[in-house]
Amino acid sequence: RCSAREPLRGEARSRRRRGGCRRTVACVDRPTEDIDGCQAAHSRLAAAITDLPDAVVRQPSLLPDWTVGHVLTHLARNAESMVRRIEAATRGELIDQYAGGARGRAAEIEAGADRPAHELITDVRNWAQRLDAVFGSLPDDLWNHQVRSLQGSEHPIAQLPFHRWWEVEVHLVDLGIGLTPDDWTQQLVDRALPWLIAGLRDRADDRSLMAWMLGRS
Repeated sequence: RCSAREPLRGEARSRRRRGGCRRTVACVDRPTEDIDGCQAAHSRLAAAITDLPDAVVRQPSLLPDWTVGHVLTHLARNAESMVRRIEAATRGELIDQYAGGARGRAAEIEAGADRPAHELITDVRNWAQRLDAVFGSLPDDLWNHQVRSLQGSEHPIAQLPFHRWWEVEVHLVDLGIGLTPDDWTQQLVDRALPWLIAGLRDRADDRSLMAWMLGRS
């Protein structure tokens, strides 16, 4: 059994496994709160899209150049990519998040965006349920296995539940079907906002950022 420590702080050292997969040496705690948050977000997503008609899924979303159908297809393929990577990691394999990288991701979303509403909704629900099942059944000693992101970086499986939770709640607003940032759960905001604030210095000059925060930009 691993000794208690703060989960997912810093980069754990890793070693190469046979077959090319990387595993962290340090222990990673089961992310129970994030798993619960992800499952609750999936429930809200299912409820929000259950009666969407074809006319709505053809409408523009709040994301540039994407319809509601594009966002729904992305949510389905994102869940599928997590299931695929986790299943590969449990076999000792490290695979790309999307076949064909960023271009493959874009092509899959474009190909699926114009499907009838019932097909889109079923696709989203089925992959969300399958991902919840994978998160719920993954043994404790596998959460530190590595998966690869779209950008090519590697991180423990344990980060995926929060990534998915974030993805679902943010895209629920992006769908443009009536939900707003006011509908984001406080639990998500409490998890995400400190990380976003910490990353601001990577996105702007320090003095420009300080001036903006003081209302002097």
